[in-house]
Amino acid sequence: MFERWRKKAVVNKVEVKSPLTGEAVPLSQVPDEAFAAGHMGKGIAIEPTEGRLVSPFEGTVAHVIKTKHAVMLEEKATGLQYLFHIGINTVGLKGEGYTSHVSVGDTVKPGQTLIEFDIDAIKAAGYPTVTPVIVTNADELASDVEGHTGKVSAGSDSVLSITLNS
Repeated sequence: MFERWRKKAVVNKVEVKSPLTGEAVPLSQVPDEAFAAGHMGKGIAIEPTEGRLVSPFEGTVAHVIKTKHAVMLEEKATGLQYLFHIGINTVGLKGEGYTSHVSVGDTVKPGQTLIEFDIDAIKAAGYPTVTPVIVTNADELASDVEGHTGKVSAGSDSVLSITLNS
C-alpha cells in the first residue's frame, strides 16, 4: 500500500566510450608494473590502430603532459578524473610524434580530438603503443570499475562501466 513512498535504491552507473580505435585489453597486459598492477588506478588499456585520441565525454582538460603523450580529463557529469597515457615510457620521445589539440582548462565535447600521434614512429623508436585509460579518483567516487575488452571504435564502444558511490 505504501510502496510509492518507499525510496528506491538508485545505482549510478557510468558507461565510458572508447577514446581510441583499436583493441581493448586488461591493464594486467600493459608492460609497465605501475599500470599493470593498478598502482595508477583502475581502468583498461587499448592497443590503438589509429593515431587519434578523442574525448569520450563532456569535460575539462585538467592536465596535458609537456611531452604531449598524456592528458588528464575531468568528466563534467560525475567529477571522475581520467588519465589517458599514449604508449609506455614514451616520455622519452620528448613530444616527437605527438600533436596536442587541447590546453589545460579547455572544455571538451565527446568525440573531440585531444591528441594525434604517429603509431609507426612510436613503434620505430622501440616503444609500446598500448594506451592505459585510468580512473585516477575511482577509490574516492566509485564502488566498482569494470573494463570491457575486445575490438573498439573511438566514441562508440564502451570500454568501462563505473558504479558510482551512492
